[in-house]
Amino acid sequence: MENKENTPKPAENAAPRPQGAPMHREGGPGPRRPGGRRFAPRRKVCRLCAEHIDLVDYKQAQIVKTFCTDTGKILSRRITGACAKHQRQIMRAVKINRNLSLMSYNG
Repeated sequence: MENKENTPKPAENAAPRPQGAPMHREGGPGPRRPGGRRFAPRRKVCRLCAEHIDLVDYKQAQIVKTFCTDTGKILSRRITGACAKHQRQIMRAVKINRNLSLMSYNG
């Protein structure tokens, strides 16, 4: 048998909690922040465009490796901030370097 004395009782003046909303100490949903987000994320700028690099070649191993993880995976545009044109060039350069064994195939 359950002991009904130990179960928490909802507050009489508390609004019903939406499904999946976090609980606050007083039993209602958590505190609301005015304005929603705390900060606006800074827009990433393509580093290659800023340095006026028109063509990313497979021979530029140092540049190509900065856009890869240590295991050899190509980092996404969302993470690196590269533009679409340079991301395609980086992709081709990495794949050529993998075939020439200049970079690893791990990942």
